[in-house]
Amino acid sequence: MKRLNISRFYQGMNLTAFSLVMVFLYIPILILIIFSFNNAKIITGWRGFTLKYYFQLFENDTIKEAFRNTMVIAGLSTFISTVLGVLTALGMENKKFSGRKLMSALIYVPLVIPDILMGVSLALLFNFTRVNTGMFTVLIAHITFCISYTVIVIQSRLEGFNYSLVEAAMDLGARPAYIFWKIKFPLMLPGIIAAALLAFTLSIDDFIITFFTSGRGFDTLPIYVEGTIRRGTITTINSLSTLMIGFTLFLVVITKRLRKILISTI
Repeated sequence: MKRLNISRFYQGMNLTAFSLVMVFLYIPILILIIFSFNNAKIITGWRGFTLKYYFQLFENDTIKEAFRNTMVIAGLSTFISTVLGVLTALGMENKKFSGRKLMSALIYVPLVIPDILMGVSLALLFNFTRVNTGMFTVLIAHITFCISYTVIVIQSRLEGFNYSLVEAAMDLGARPAYIFWKIKFPLMLPGIIAAALLAFTLSIDDFIITFFTSGRGFDTLPIYVEGTIRRGTITTINSLSTLMIGFTLFLVVITKRLRKILISTI
């Protein structure tokens, strides 16, 4: 009886601690969303409901350009890093590959080194090779750190792969290309989608590496937000952040539904 009471006590403590952490994390986001509708230039209190700052977002050409740059970089880096992640994960699946350990170590390097170190090193590389910083250099930088995440996520999917289906198809005389596209790829697809979503989110959110590799005249949303806050204008930033939160939640919901559909059809 005492053990049961002690177990319930610890469960209650864990639930309380978890609830406090969630409150601490989500209350600032809730405040940001509420004050995005606040009719005040500075956040000193509630001055009435308004939508004018949302309309100002759609009238601001600088924000439109930053959003377009962000989506282009995120889309391209996600596609390229996911394709490279699939190829790398499939290559490392072969245990006879002599450079498997070295490749695995190189993949984990971008995950453990600080972002500022990666940003500075890439900036020095582009400066040494005399490459003009801009969209191309930001794209290379985003692919560099996104590919590590895509490889790891896809590898985790391959670890639980049911090879009996592949062996049965081989026994029946199926060709390697047919086995990959009809059996292996559909089973890998949920992991590929998860890897792509993670890469897309990381690309949209990145500030430090983008800051060091973007140069002048090329802004993404995080760069624009930082510059705007530094100048003291945060009214439209609250609205922009609210829209980004909504867009992220939309992507999560769509991805979950796609994964359920794919898993049910496999």
